[in-house]
Amino acid sequence: MQNRTIEIKYKEYPSVAELPCDERQLLEKAIEATSTAYSPYSHFCVGAAVLLDNGEIVTGSNQENAAYPSGLCAERTAMFAASAQYPNVPMRKIAIVGKNQQGELCAATPCGACRQVVSEYQDVAGQNLQIILYAEGGAVLVFDGIDSLLPLRFSF
Repeated sequence: MQNRTIEIKYKEYPSVAELPCDERQLLEKAIEATSTAYSPYSHFCVGAAVLLDNGEIVTGSNQENAAYPSGLCAERTAMFAASAQYPNVPMRKIAIVGKNQQGELCAATPCGACRQVVSEYQDVAGQNLQIILYAEGGAVLVFDGIDSLLPLRFSF
């Protein structure tokens, strides 16, 4: 038997203002998308923004439903909309942010289902899909692909 280690690599920026311009713009679009969330049950709004290879940005927000789990996360809302509106255009980056009941920005990491959907679209693109996450205290975490968030992932 051998003990092995899985390493998680990411970049951490102290604030949104310190992100490169394109990543800052994408995160700002995700922040805007929190305002379209339908979250009467959790009162937790999530926004996501996907940058496509053609330069288009598609946003999505969480959509809850009384018949849980019929709702949908912001990440999948944005990625499915991007794929439907721009079929065969690879996704390059996704930014994700939460907003709590007090209206303050906060961390929102993708659930397992969303991580698997990111994995699928990364495989379709044939290159890593960068993931930008707003973190506690205003920091921003940038992952260069899904493998750091979903090691040993299922893939085709």
